[in-house]
Amino acid sequence: MGLVFRTLGRLLAGFLTGPSRAPYAALPADPDALANCLRPGDVLLVDGRQRVSTAIKYLTQSTWSHAALCVAGQDRETGALPLFVEADVVDGVRQVSLSQFADNHTRICRPAGLSDDEVAQIVAFAKSHIGDEYDLANVIDLARYLIPTPPVPTSWRRRMISLGSGEPTKAICSTLIAQAFQSIRYPILPEITQQISKDPDCEDCVRDIMHIRHHSLFTPRDFDVSPYFEVIKPTLRAGFDHRAISWSDPADLSESAPIKSVS
Repeated sequence: MGLVFRTLGRLLAGFLTGPSRAPYAALPADPDALANCLRPGDVLLVDGRQRVSTAIKYLTQSTWSHAALCVAGQDRETGALPLFVEADVVDGVRQVSLSQFADNHTRICRPAGLSDDEVAQIVAFAKSHIGDEYDLANVIDLARYLIPTPPVPTSWRRRMISLGSGEPTKAICSTLIAQAFQSIRYPILPEITQQISKDPDCEDCVRDIMHIRHHSLFTPRDFDVSPYFEVIKPTLRAGFDHRAISWSDPADLSESAPIKSVS
């Protein structure tokens, strides 16, 4: 059964990584500005164009279908692009350059306040998993919810995308990155409970207790909505000036074909 399961998983993986026919309206970031902005420890969220991307975006109700961890910034001397560790459906956990995400809409999410040693620990954790297989159990789960797309209640979707086997030598893109940050106890979206102080001199004192959420429950969107990650926009970091924009002449628009309204 193990051989049959792996064969079925690989066939599904090949199908799911094919191009999606869904419309793609988002614009990719300027590649030079993106490369100049990235640094180790950043999480790059990707709006993918594959069939599997459609399933992930539906289940997470998010723009983002993939996440990769930056493990090396751009080399100023050689011009080499930033490097990432990602979990690919077909090739498993691998190291790739920024060119892998060319023509995709992306977002940089940056953890705050990390020391160089902590960044190095996160990078080392991710690199230590290079060569691990992608969790093919997760591939089969995704395929079930792709064609046709079912009316699944929102509260079930996160559980559906975390139905992989959970074996330590297998990975899913966002769970691998979540494990890397959890290895240094950096929060992403922890569960928070409140504890009332037992100090008689401070009866009304309450403190928040954070609980680590299991890594299999994390999705790419969590890094975007996390209050502990800053969203970095390369266009603004490169020195955006709205006065330098070349706008079209309104007269040109009046001569174009009229826009028909739909009642």
